[in-house]
Amino acid sequence: MQQASHKTLSFVVPAFNMQEYLGRCVDSLIAAKDSRDVEVIIVDDGSSDDTPAIADRYGRAMPNTVKVVHQSNKGHGGAVNAGVERACGTYIKVVDADDWVSPGSLERVLTVLREQCRSDEPIDMLITDYVYDKVGKHHKHIVRFDHVMDPDVVLHWDDLGHFGLGQYLIMHSITFRTEVLRRSKLRLPEHTFYVDFIYSYEPFPYVKTLMYLDTPLYHYFIGRDGQSVQTDVMIRRIDQLLRVNHAMAEATPEPGMVPLGLYRYMIHFLSINSVVTSVFLILSRRPVNYEAKDALWDDIDEMSPKIGHDVRHKVASRAINLPGSTGRFIIRCGYRVAERIVGFN
Repeated sequence: MQQASHKTLSFVVPAFNMQEYLGRCVDSLIAAKDSRDVEVIIVDDGSSDDTPAIADRYGRAMPNTVKVVHQSNKGHGGAVNAGVERACGTYIKVVDADDWVSPGSLERVLTVLREQCRSDEPIDMLITDYVYDKVGKHHKHIVRFDHVMDPDVVLHWDDLGHFGLGQYLIMHSITFRTEVLRRSKLRLPEHTFYVDFIYSYEPFPYVKTLMYLDTPLYHYFIGRDGQSVQTDVMIRRIDQLLRVNHAMAEATPEPGMVPLGLYRYMIHFLSINSVVTSVFLILSRRPVNYEAKDALWDDIDEMSPKIGHDVRHKVASRAINLPGSTGRFIIRCGYRVAERIVGFN
């Protein structure tokens, strides 16, 4: 077993006005049979409710496990930045304050990460499944990667198979080795929503080895009022989706600069993100946003003709760029069907 002073895993918990959910989140993070090598960093991002007091109670009760950071509001990205700066664990995972982790899965994850800490060549990233835990929805959709990669073995990017349309490595599925994350010099933009897409994209060229555990660790809680992924909220914040998409396009390496498997995956995810942003531009029903959609794709072409070609070649990319009002009608219908099936909003 690790020494009590050594931290295997640091959880970073960005929290802004999360008094209703913070306790559930933190309780899940400290639920392991032995949590002496687990660190929880709660970043109170300028909350005006009881979030600071709740965080401080955990800090006083478990001073060797829970750190509390109070800062003026800097948005999700600023809160993640603050937590990453203070993390002492060999590995790091971001868990939003309204989400939680599964106890059984956490035990599996800690067993693997403790083994990696003893290794001469620890893996750079651990991948786990995650659950769309939607309010009022009986069937919970689980995003699995068992058809993409073999579990419980050290992998390289070229060992990965084909990612399906609904499969991508977002923040909920990723645990980084802290040193790799810092070596990437990732600095998320402040006062910007949806920066978790940048978090789970920009550092990837610094990841050389990875491992997959086929267990649903992360419960992604969706459907509460005012949540940033609700359709009407995303339409109102379309400028921030565009900003994040631009940052991802800028971070995409040219082919030949990274392993082919990684390049293919990054093109896959950039395509998905560009399609998602385009969908909300179309759902807004505003002609100015139809023009912004075209500009989004032209922007990628201008940054890199090769990357632009490869992103546009994906099936979803071709579908989103169906011309005219008929194409937009098809996209709106497809979105409604997908939302009913998956329940992602």
